Amino acid sequence: MDDVEWIVAQELVDYREAERFMEERVAQIRAGSAREAIWLLEHAPLYSAGTSAQPKDLLNAASFPVYSTKRGGQYTYHGPGQRVIYVMLDLEKRGKDVRAFVKSLEHWVIATLQEFGIHGVIRDGRVGVWVTQNLNTHLPLGQGQEDKIAALGIRLRKWVSFHGISINVAPNLSHFDGIVPCGLPQFGVTSFERLGLNVTLDELDSALRDTFGDYLGAKPL
Repeated sequence: MDDVEWIVAQELVDYREAERFMEERVAQIRAGSAREAIWLLEHAPLYSAGTSAQPKDLLNAASFPVYSTKRGGQYTYHGPGQRVIYVMLDLEKRGKDVRAFVKSLEHWVIATLQEFGIHGVIRDGRVGVWVTQNLNTHLPLGQGQEDKIAALGIRLRKWVSFHGISINVAPNLSHFDGIVPCGLPQFGVTSFERLGLNVTLDELDSALRDTFGDYLGAKPL
């Protein structure tokens, strides 16, 4: 963990500026001129479209800016109250196994949620972390089923990762109405706030740091 720089943005970060920063940092990591990095930030309200995004899943393009990006995944929402975690890590130190890396990211999130008493789960065929809890659903078709609390979409360049994870702490969940999140209309979204927990971003950041080494240390995954 000492080899990883943790960066916390104090203000909202422009999406394209974030992409430029990640591109530069990934190149530096591969060149050996910069440390690996975990970047913790928030964006202004926006939708981003991954490489698997389907046009039909953008329900209201007028709601917020829409950014096409080359990360994996489909449509997702970013906005204030959501912790975005961009992971710029060298997979050559972690076994060059993309599936294992994604699972490690998911298990890192699950361990972090557990610090606050939230039981997160992963499901085959559905990337991200889910919570099973009735009456905590925002999207109508998800009621009584599993709601997503954390989304995940990464990109690799020469075995260095970028993009990453978003965890819903206290975003405006109605902002997800403009998309079909991750292309799964039968499920809803939830947050710490929706689950009745008053957790700050600083508290979440601290838990992320505490659990990081157990899942993403520089060793084969």
